[in-house]
Amino acid sequence: MITYLKGEITFKTPTYVVVEVAGVGYRVNISLFTYSEIDKLEKVKILTYLHIKEDSHTLYGFSQESERSLFKHLISVSGVGPSTAQICLSSLNPDEIRAAIVGEDVNAFKRVKGIGPKTAKRIILDLKDKILKESGDQPLTILPADNTVRDEALSALVALGFNRVQVQKVLNKLLKEHPNIKGVEELIKLALKQMA
Repeated sequence: MITYLKGEITFKTPTYVVVEVAGVGYRVNISLFTYSEIDKLEKVKILTYLHIKEDSHTLYGFSQESERSLFKHLISVSGVGPSTAQICLSSLNPDEIRAAIVGEDVNAFKRVKGIGPKTAKRIILDLKDKILKESGDQPLTILPADNTVRDEALSALVALGFNRVQVQKVLNKLLKEHPNIKGVEELIKLALKQMA
């Protein structure tokens, strides 16, 4: 099993990178979350998961162990393959996925391309205990299941050209620090200050 690759990024897109290690270029599929973490880097140590099928060997890469662990959990669920897990990690960041699982937020998963209500419920059912056990004493931020203020602010900031993953991180942090924010405008103003 290839645990990680350490080398130079010779090609980079939001869905995959090519990492050159000792003269060999490895194509590694990545999520938007990992892309945002390694976007400015030329040399990288990327954690990997090797998915072996009859007709292909595919490498998936992660910037953090927590993301790789979540990927492994997701693909252990019946009906969720590596591609769907990668899309899931591109649509929601690892903290949001954990919060959706623990908070039993089916709607969060239904917004992910390729995941219907049945699969969303199966993910929650299969992984909730594992996620709670894994987090131990660390508090998990459970975001309200229907946070329209956050969703509207996210859409607005992405429309302004900001990176979706970066915006999600900033909004989550702001909502943790200021749980009483009611208006979209207020949230957007605070987020713009953080990202300026």
